[in-house]
Amino acid sequence: MSQKFPFLSIDAAARRVSLDARDPAFYSDPNPVYAELHAHAPTFYWEQQKQWYFTGYDQVNALLRDRRFGRQILHVASREELGMPAPLPHLKHFDAAEAWSLLEIEPPEHTRLRTLVNRAFVSRQIDRLRPEITELTDRLIDGFEKDGKVELLSALADIVPVTMIARMIGIPDDMGPQLLKWSHAYVRMYMFGRTDADEHAADKAAAEFADYVRSIIAERRAEPRDDLLTHMIHTEHKGQLLTDDELISTTIVLLNAGHEATVHQIGNAVRVILESEIPAETMFADEKTTEQTVEECLRICAPVHIFQRYALDDIDFDGLSFKRGDKVALILAAANLDPKKFSDPLAFRPNRDEGPNLSFGAGIHFCIGAPLARLELNIVLPILFKRLAGMRLAGTPTVKDVYHFHGLERLDLEW
Repeated sequence: MSQKFPFLSIDAAARRVSLDARDPAFYSDPNPVYAELHAHAPTFYWEQQKQWYFTGYDQVNALLRDRRFGRQILHVASREELGMPAPLPHLKHFDAAEAWSLLEIEPPEHTRLRTLVNRAFVSRQIDRLRPEITELTDRLIDGFEKDGKVELLSALADIVPVTMIARMIGIPDDMGPQLLKWSHAYVRMYMFGRTDADEHAADKAAAEFADYVRSIIAERRAEPRDDLLTHMIHTEHKGQLLTDDELISTTIVLLNAGHEATVHQIGNAVRVILESEIPAETMFADEKTTEQTVEECLRICAPVHIFQRYALDDIDFDGLSFKRGDKVALILAAANLDPKKFSDPLAFRPNRDEGPNLSFGAGIHFCIGAPLARLELNIVLPILFKRLAGMRLAGTPTVKDVYHFHGLERLDLEW
């Protein structure tokens, strides 16, 4: 066991690691552990998770772009060939909702779906939302500014991203709270140590979510509007329209991915900025310093830590041999802390200029919502720190037990 980290044991020669991801000392502050892994075993077999993990910036960046690895495997091999268990009956609604998820499929289906959706998420389209995001942020702050204190996640961070992605798709603002409930239940499927209860709750959420989206699809077919869902329903790609199943999967993944990580990132960023004691006015002096601050927050406290890939064939990589169907995992948040890429990587330096972070991934699965998330962060954070001068933490925030996501239970502030 490590003297610094009792929950961590590293055999550097064998590249094997024992690490308890459910230990609060780890998930509350994983960055020092990632630094230890960089020092002794940047590529390692994680005993508890029973697969290989990569933390090096170059390795993670390469694997994200390497078409020999994919998000799915059953398009090139059968369950029988791979010895993969049959789908679980109690997850049939969840599996159906995921069947055409942009996060989970590979070309040519991925190319077709992403092409249809991508136009709505290019930077020039997203930039049109600037006045709406600004107005919403100011209105929410109006509601609590006079109180001198706030729990920021429920009062603002939860609301801005879910409202904006719902509006883009064409879902009414008043559905926001219900979308959050479905999304929170849904994403527990991706967390370490998920329980049987988590699985049943996720399946129920998926069923209800899909039924709701199906009803909105029917409305848009009858009465088209100027929104993303109408666009997806009526736009052809090479003579093909999206099926209802494809529309449901795509809408659910856009709603979930379009806000879940951004909620965490707003909280993480506010915390890291306040703990740094660097004057906020220097970080948000102009557009350039704001962008640099946002990127450094994304680098040092990323909201999503891990993405997984299947080896689509027998492959050698980084001195390891993988068989077709083997899963590997890429720790994006650790790649952002690679000392070979970033100097003094555990230090928060808002004016850092050492290349891009990997918090949004890379390659064909680069986060389609990255321009929207970046715009929201570049608007929300400066407004918060300008309007709530003297803002400070009211106690030490608690990090959620939701590894491999990274976010706060709540963020209590006062000014």
